[in-house]
Order: sequence, then C-alpha cells, then structure tokens
Amino acid sequence: MTERPGMLALVGGDEFHSGNEQQDELLRDAAAGRPAYVVATATRDAPEMAVRTARRWFESLGLAVEELRLRTPGEARGSAAVEQARGAGLIYLCGGDPGRVVQVLRGSPAWDAIRDAWRGGCALAGSSAGAMALCRWTLVRRSFPGHTQRRPLDALGMVPGCALLPHYDTFGERWIPSAQEELGPDTLLIGVDERSAAVWSDGSWRALGPGAVTLVRGDERRRFASGQAIDGLPDPAPE
Repeated sequence: MTERPGMLALVGGDEFHSGNEQQDELLRDAAAGRPAYVVATATRDAPEMAVRTARRWFESLGLAVEELRLRTPGEARGSAAVEQARGAGLIYLCGGDPGRVVQVLRGSPAWDAIRDAWRGGCALAGSSAGAMALCRWTLVRRSFPGHTQRRPLDALGMVPGCALLPHYDTFGERWIPSAQEELGPDTLLIGVDERSAAVWSDGSWRALGPGAVTLVRGDERRRFASGQAIDGLPDPAPE
C-alpha cells in the first residue's frame, strides 16, 4: 500500500491567535484523533509561554496539544521525541529564531522521525521561523544590528528550491532585496502574511487566512487571496 503524505501548512506568523482558524481547523481535523504536538525549538527565550499559548488556542478549537520537546540538540537526538513523533497526527513548529530551528533539528533523528511521520499521513505545520525552516533555505540576519539584511542557511528541505518571507504584510517584504542578492533573483520566495498560510493537501496548494500568499521571482509578484489555488509553488519533496 502506498503511503499518503499528510497536510503541510506554511503560516506567516502571529500563530495561535484569532484569525488563524481556517488553517488551524484543517490541521485539527487532519490530526484525526492522534496525538498533536507543538515544537517550541525556535522560541529560545520563552518556550513554556509558547506551549501554553498553543495549548489554549487549540483547546478553543477542540484539540488537545502537548509539547514535543526538542529544545536542544541533545533532545533532538533522544529516543523519547522520536517515539512521540512516530505516532503523531499533527506536529506544529512555532515561530521565533530561524537559525535555532535548523541548528537543533537538521540532520537529527527527531527530524527524520517527523519527516517520516509526515510521509505516513501526519499533518506538519510551521509558523514564521518554523515555516521558514520547512523550505530549502531559511533566512537569518546577515549583520547585527539590522533586521532586513538576510542571508540563507540550508534548512529542513520539505519544500524544494525556495525560501519563505514570513510576516510579509508587516516587514517580510523588506527582506526581498537581500534574499535575492544572496540566492539569486530567480529563486522563488514565498511571502506569507500574518495569520495566513500556504496549505498543501491532496496534491495542491491553496492560500488560507485573512491575508494572502505572494510568490516572488525576480521582479514578478503573484498574489493569492484566501481560498485561491496557488499555482507555481512546488510540491513538497523532502530531502
């Protein structure tokens, strides 16, 4: 029997608040009664707060979530997280520090288990830094101080050949020049507004939430409003 991959959601940030219902209700349903987990790797300074916020939010939608504890490289190598991931119905990577997600998860047994769980039907989501990590490259600060100048790092590679610009409607759009300088102007950039998402399910992508998804390549901008199919975004192809 051929395995059927799970849903994949790339959220633009400001997760676990009102406005995220469209994508999060789909994720709730996709969990299908199996364990649902939030991963607070990116929230280096306040993981407990992120987990509490996620619990309250998903409880309001009728879903109980727990933490899949992957705060350190050591935890990502441990057997406990691997076993939890294997039985999951939903795994959600929080926002925070994009470099931290890759540092902890890339190449780890826990990430291998998460990727394999998705291949077997587990829904996988990331918001802001978590969504960035699911692409071919994540974007970290190129210099300090400074927020708009970005450089790429190899990420987890769920979505090939692209990088994600979270918070596109507030500040993410300002990352375009440095991202194109580093990656080349023809590299696909995915701009996702806050509380909105690009969601892949059953072989196709669509935009959800109150904002939009914008595909950026060179000087071209293609905007997809909520409910629209997203043409031009590659299917997930995990490395």
